[in-house]
Amino acid sequence: MDWEDTVYLVLLISSVAFGKVLRQIEDKKTRKDVSTFVGFAIVFVTSGVHILHPIALVVGNWVIIKYLKKKNVHSISFIFSFLYLVFFRTTEYFGISYPPGQTNLIQMILTLKLVGLAFELHDTRTANMAGKSSSELDCSRIPEPDLIEMFHYSFCYIGVITGPYFSYRCYWDMFNRPFSDNAPCLQATLDRAKYLPLYAVGFLLSSYFFPLKYVETSDFKEQCSLWYRLFYILPCFFTFRMRMYIGMRLSECVFTMSGLGAYPAVTLPKPGKGPSTNFGNLVTISVDDERAKEAEYSFETIHNIEPWGAEFEYTVRSSMKSWNMTVQYWLATYVYRRFPIKAFRMPATFLVSSFWHGIYAGHYMCLCSVPFYLPIEDRYVERFKGINLSPKLGKLWFVVAYTWRMLLMGYWGVAFSLLYVQPAFSFWVSVYFIPSLITVLMYLALPRQQKVSLKKT
Repeated sequence: MDWEDTVYLVLLISSVAFGKVLRQIEDKKTRKDVSTFVGFAIVFVTSGVHILHPIALVVGNWVIIKYLKKKNVHSISFIFSFLYLVFFRTTEYFGISYPPGQTNLIQMILTLKLVGLAFELHDTRTANMAGKSSSELDCSRIPEPDLIEMFHYSFCYIGVITGPYFSYRCYWDMFNRPFSDNAPCLQATLDRAKYLPLYAVGFLLSSYFFPLKYVETSDFKEQCSLWYRLFYILPCFFTFRMRMYIGMRLSECVFTMSGLGAYPAVTLPKPGKGPSTNFGNLVTISVDDERAKEAEYSFETIHNIEPWGAEFEYTVRSSMKSWNMTVQYWLATYVYRRFPIKAFRMPATFLVSSFWHGIYAGHYMCLCSVPFYLPIEDRYVERFKGINLSPKLGKLWFVVAYTWRMLLMGYWGVAFSLLYVQPAFSFWVSVYFIPSLITVLMYLALPRQQKVSLKKT
C-alpha cells in the first residue's frame, strides 16, 4: 500500500468516527459550521496551497449562478467546471506544480456537486417560472444558495474526498429536517462495514501474489504463456475490485455515521436521487417529531456500490449498474437524458465519464470501449431469452457468460489501472487483443437484420 492510499484510508476511518461526534451537536447551524470547518481542514492538509483549485471552482460557479443568464447557468457551469478540470490536470504545462492525488479526488467530486447544484437550481427556477407545483417538485426544489452556502456544501467533510455524490437538496435536508437525528446511524454503518475485513484480506493477498506492475515487465511478455497472460487479467481485476469495495464502503460509512442521506424508507430512496415516491409522507414526517422518531429509515440515497451484483451478474450491463451508482445517477440525469441527439446519448455519456475520471489514455481505452460492446451484448441476451435450456446447459451458459464478462471487464480494467497509453496498449498487445477480437466476432455472427439495428443504437 503506497503513501497516498494510507492517507486516504486514515482520513476515511477518521471521518467515520467523527460522524458520532457531529451528531451530538444539537444546534444544526453549529453542526453545519463544524462539518465545513473539518472538511476545509481535510482539504487543506491534503492539498496545501493547491486548495486554491477547489476554492476557485466554487467561486467560479457562484459567479455563474449569481450573475449570468439564469436559463443557461447549468450549461455554463458544466462547461466551466469540466474545462477547469482539464486545467487542473495539466497545470505543469502552465508552470504550476501538479496537485497531489488526493486533491484530484476532491476536485472530481466537487465538479459533480457544483454542476449538479447548477442543474438543480435551473430546474427549480424553471418550475417556479412555469408555476408548476406537485409534492415531488416541492421535495426537490432548492433555495437560492449564496456564496457562503455553496462553500458549506462544497467543503462539508462528508464525502469531500471520495463521494458518493449527493445533491444539494440532500445536503439541505440533513440540516433542515429531522431524519439524520432519528435514523439508526450506527447500525447502518456496521451493516456496511461488516465485510470490510474480507475485502482487505482479498486485496492484500491478490496484490501481493499478482502485482499489476508485473504486466509491464519483459518477463511477463516474453516468458509467460498466452494462457497465463490471459489468466493474469482475472486476479488483477480482482485486486481492482477489492480496492474499490474498501474505498466505496468506507465512504458510505462516513455518510451513514453522520446521518447524511437518511430518508424515510416509505419514500423508496434511490442512489443519488433520494426519495422517489410518497412525497406527501416525507413532508408529514418532516414536521411531526413523533412520526420522525417512529419512522423506518433508509440510506439508499448514498448507496454507491453493490458488491453482490458487481460480482455475480453475468452481463457487463447488469454488473455495471452495481458500480459507482450515485455517479451513474449523475451521468444519467445530467448527461444521458439531456443530451440533444438521442443516437449519441450513450457514447456521449461514456465520453464524459472518461473525461471526468482523468485525461489518461487508459481511462478512454477502458470506458470508451463499453458503448461499442453493450449493444452487441444486448442482442445476444435478447436472443437467448427465448431459448429454454436444460438445467445443465443453463449452468454451462452461465459459467461461460460469467467467465467472458470477467475477462472482458478485466481486460478493460487493466488498461484503466495502467493509465498511460504505452503500458496499456503494450498489455493489450501481449494478449493479442483477444477480448477485442472476440467482440468483433460476436458482432459478425449476428444476423444481418440485427447488425443493421446495431448501427442505429
